[in-house]
Amino acid sequence: MTTELRRLRNYIDGEFRDAADGRTIEVVNPATGEAYATSPLSGQADVDAAMAAAAAAFPAWRDTTPAERQKALLKIADAFEERAEELIAAESENTGKPLGLTRSEEIPPMVDQIRFFAGAARMLEGRSAGEYMEGLTSIVRREPVGVCAQVAPWNYPMMMAVWKFAPALAAGNTVVLKPSDTTPASTVLIAEIIGSIVPKGVFNVICGDRDTGRAMVEHPVPAMASITGSVRAGMQVAESASKDLKRVHLELGGKAPVVVFEDTDIAKAVEDISVAGFFNAGQDCTAATRVLVHESIHDEFVSALAKAAQDTKTGMPDDEDVLFGPLNNENQLKQVSGFIDRLPAHAKVEAGGQRVGDKGYFYAPTVVSGLKQDDEIIQNEVFGPVITVQSFTDEAQAVEYANGVEYALASSVWTKDHSRAMRMSKVLDFGCVWINTHIPLVAEMPHGGFKKSGYGKDLSAYGFDDYTRIKHVMTSLDA
Repeated sequence: MTTELRRLRNYIDGEFRDAADGRTIEVVNPATGEAYATSPLSGQADVDAAMAAAAAAFPAWRDTTPAERQKALLKIADAFEERAEELIAAESENTGKPLGLTRSEEIPPMVDQIRFFAGAARMLEGRSAGEYMEGLTSIVRREPVGVCAQVAPWNYPMMMAVWKFAPALAAGNTVVLKPSDTTPASTVLIAEIIGSIVPKGVFNVICGDRDTGRAMVEHPVPAMASITGSVRAGMQVAESASKDLKRVHLELGGKAPVVVFEDTDIAKAVEDISVAGFFNAGQDCTAATRVLVHESIHDEFVSALAKAAQDTKTGMPDDEDVLFGPLNNENQLKQVSGFIDRLPAHAKVEAGGQRVGDKGYFYAPTVVSGLKQDDEIIQNEVFGPVITVQSFTDEAQAVEYANGVEYALASSVWTKDHSRAMRMSKVLDFGCVWINTHIPLVAEMPHGGFKKSGYGKDLSAYGFDDYTRIKHVMTSLDA
């Protein structure tokens, strides 16, 4: 007996639509490895329609008062809370994530982030007004940039959609958002929720693949392109956007160093680092993936971390005793497995290192030690439940190893020495430095990296500013 697949549709100009040419993609639940839905494989005609809708809606949305935009975003936040169980179910089908953890770890911060940007909408103001030349008054206006083309990733489809649309809408922009081709379900549901609150054309969702995203970025209408994704995808977006000088906002990969000094409480550090490394199957740009531990406690730390990995469970979404679910797709399973299969002879797998079961894309919590700085698994993003461990001799070598990668998104330092923590926070070349913790995020603080981790900030007033432009207005006092 063949189960009929659910049909997901684009949301353009206030209505749900199939792709103009009828093409679709099968969407697979990574916990089962089986298709559960089809989504549109949007082409140029669909991109054109979505951009036209967003462009037509922009003048009226731009001219709404900040209070009106705040009210709309607060309604969206309330609706997310009211329909939380639907969102959780859709996200779990998208990703295979545990239902309980999605409920506790994603819905509350998403709602809070929307409400934060609702408040930020009331702060759309210039910094000064005054007479800087005799007889003339200058005013600084902060305005929305226009239509925003946004591409969200598959690791946090719901939350990354919030990080995209909330500041854009708060600032008075209109949005065309594309979810990953493997995780469209929750974004389509978000379109239904938002579409019932904002005017048609203000928020649009088109589903599709890499070519769909490329068509969005290359389209002449958007004033800004924003993507959360791989370094390769970010570089392609930056190149495409450069052809007509679009603004670009890039949140890309990470390879977060976790620097553990000899005075650290090993038991607490291992507990926190293992969660920060394995949560969401390690599919997080800020995950605690690359541990650097002082040589004097290296063996004890590795032993404790391996034990923590062995005690960490992965499994189906309805299992309340698991920390994480499957990898997102078959290609990601192959990528993670490939890193382990290609380990050099000097590396040692302390825990895990294998697929779990033969159904879905589950991978065991893994710890690898004995690694050198130039090893592939140290230099490149695994994006899986794999934590590597290296040994360092002193503070200078710790900094050298930590900064010695192309990524620069997040990092952490573990020590009881406040002065050392402050020194490390200064010299670590990463957009975020946590001290004696790893991975907490708050709406009020910026998130974003340097180097090949991209540029631009998510969250915070800085992230809000990224979706605005600055205009100088000067008027004569003699007129």
